[in-house]
Amino acid sequence: MATTTLVTGAAGFIGYHTVLRLLERGDHVVGIDNMNAYYDVKLKEARLELLNAKPNFTFYRIPIEEQAEVIKVFEKENIDIVIHLAAQVGVRSPPSEFHRYVSSNLVGFSNILDSCRVHRIQHLVFASSSSVYGNMAVPPFKVQDAADHPQSLYAATKRANELMAYSYSHQYRLPTTGLRFFTVYGPWGRPDMAVYSFTNKIESSKPIDVYGEGQVARDFTYVDDIVEAIIKIVDLPPDTELYNSGVITSDKVPYQIFNVGSGCPVKVNQLVRLIERSLNKKADIRFKPLPAEDMQVTHANIQDLEDVIGTLHITQLEEGIDKFVAWYKSYHQIDS
Repeated sequence: MATTTLVTGAAGFIGYHTVLRLLERGDHVVGIDNMNAYYDVKLKEARLELLNAKPNFTFYRIPIEEQAEVIKVFEKENIDIVIHLAAQVGVRSPPSEFHRYVSSNLVGFSNILDSCRVHRIQHLVFASSSSVYGNMAVPPFKVQDAADHPQSLYAATKRANELMAYSYSHQYRLPTTGLRFFTVYGPWGRPDMAVYSFTNKIESSKPIDVYGEGQVARDFTYVDDIVEAIIKIVDLPPDTELYNSGVITSDKVPYQIFNVGSGCPVKVNQLVRLIERSLNKKADIRFKPLPAEDMQVTHANIQDLEDVIGTLHITQLEEGIDKFVAWYKSYHQIDS
């Protein structure tokens, strides 16, 4: 019998690619997404249209912060695995939008957690973020490093998700795995992220804002590599007797945290040069001070992850940018 996997945020960037990979391997996939307007809804609708054309995909347009709606999905579908990717994203939202982080990332996640408990889900895999490290960890970041000084409310909610999941794993023996994603990019990516935003503005001959004199470094990670890690870890839930996460060593809890990144941080100035090369067009750069909520560097140590899933394929940034730009031109119908 095929596995039934619930993917929240199914019409999102990582969610879309994850659903496709699950369908390719034969899962029945149940998708949830509220289709909010944080960025262009047309992009989400285009992703969803492609997913709806696939057999074995069922979609529910609901907000995860509505507990009754989440419960209905779990009661209707015989779910085995949950991959939780839905969230209010972004580190630069104004205070007037902060309630969205609380609603989606805290209330919404608690609804998912508790439904997983009630329905005895085999494994909950959830998205965390490299932003939980703040500027306290020493690169390359290890999951054992302190993550108690978040520089944005988004980061704080992601760290809270990790602690909430641990408590459910401890109390109810719910197997959970948190994945700290590092700056994901690629086809069908988010327009608010640097790779998409820079590409769009350079192609349109508009100036781009580059923070911190372009010396800020990010561990850019191609979306296919992220999805590979998700798919592999889904089948490897933590074992209450045999697995110890290394985060908590006093007891054996079915809980684990991993970094998922390329392990190769690149300065933003270099990213801009790669996009310029791929577009064959120069950028109009405006340097701006680094915002308080932005980290100076992100750099993933993924040894713990590879100890469990084996060697993770890493797409080199130059190749990934070329693939993204090719998709961007196709999606926006731009002649090469």
